[in-house]
Amino acid sequence: MEQPAFGTYLKQQREHKQWSINQLAEAAGISNSQISRIENGLRGVPKPSTLRKIADALSVSYTEMMKNAGYWGEDDSVEQHSHDSYRSNVPEWATSKDRWDFKKMLEEDGELMFDGIPLDKEDRQRIKDVLTGLFWEAKQMNKHKPKSPPAGSDQE
Repeated sequence: MEQPAFGTYLKQQREHKQWSINQLAEAAGISNSQISRIENGLRGVPKPSTLRKIADALSVSYTEMMKNAGYWGEDDSVEQHSHDSYRSNVPEWATSKDRWDFKKMLEEDGELMFDGIPLDKEDRQRIKDVLTGLFWEAKQMNKHKPKSPPAGSDQE
């Protein structure tokens, strides 16, 4: 999934805005060293949630950012991605049950609201992007925890 040209793309977008690495880092809320490593090809393509921060900071299309990062093909859209995102960015260690859990979480598509106002498609996608990163981090952390007996059992 890694695109060697993504660092070049990111640098072009940053320079088009006439920003330094430090300015982009501050605006996106990520470290300047991370941006530098991405631009110089020393780090792989960031997670979708990080790409969202960079796209928002640079005022560029998140869809274009995801396409250039290699997450989406030319025919993908935010709408299609929201249905297919359980397939992308799945860690190698994920079991079929992990993938099923993730797919189920994304498909539970009730109306999301903030202060009683329904969120639009773009805001819902942002939330899904953040949840994607958090879901896989939590799954990985839980795989490294020792199994404890269920609450209420007399095993100690």
